Amino acid sequence: MTYGIVGVGAIATAIVTGLCEPAHDAPRIVLSPRNAERVADLASRFPTVRAARSNQEVLDESSVVLLCIRPQDARSVLPGLRFSARHEIVSAMAGIQIAALRELVAPAQDLARVIPLPSVATREGATPVFPPTKAAKALFDRLGTAITIPHERAFEATSASTATIAAHFAYLNAICRWLIAHGVSETAARQQVASTFAGLAAQLRGHVSDFAQLARDHATAGGTNEQFLGVLDQARVFDAVDDGLNRVLDRLAQRSGNL
Repeated sequence: MTYGIVGVGAIATAIVTGLCEPAHDAPRIVLSPRNAERVADLASRFPTVRAARSNQEVLDESSVVLLCIRPQDARSVLPGLRFSARHEIVSAMAGIQIAALRELVAPAQDLARVIPLPSVATREGATPVFPPTKAAKALFDRLGTAITIPHERAFEATSASTATIAAHFAYLNAICRWLIAHGVSETAARQQVASTFAGLAAQLRGHVSDFAQLARDHATAGGTNEQFLGVLDQARVFDAVDDGLNRVLDRLAQRSGNL
């Protein structure tokens, strides 16, 4: 099997890295020529990776085609390419639903949408897949775990949920700012916060977590965690999370309709 990747940005780089490290079982991968410096670096690092001279050459030499271009570029890039019925298509383009994708890559019919994150580089990704085609599941099980999503509306909601990452780091930064304001050095504040939350994240590896139970476990009755959680709850912070995600989901739906 040969993987072809059209669009070599950060996520495509993570996918290639996860597939090719360790090198003993690396598949053949053909990369589109755009972003030449990044492509050249990957080709120099991994013997089974090479740069194509054109996007069409990627398709001609591949059985599984990963579409990692920006969604706003899909209608300018894909219609000029000749897809084949033999192609298995795996799309990481946010907001482009299966019906629209089918038009863009006809006559290919084996289609899947995925939401890969940078953790696939270390084969620790948990990647949502819809529908669970053989090609998509095999690829992302190899890069961690492929999570089957039951229908496209749920897939869009899963995509919307990834918009919370920046807010997570902003929350950690708010804690750091508070510590610094109370006399802790910036270096010490960042080390302490990073260590605290990295340690907590380790609890989430390897099993399905009950986040509500974890919150209860850490909110000892009458303790400071319970007090702080109560302040956020009274401020309706968690209602704001729902509102923010609903707005992101609406935006994705509008964008999908405009593509």
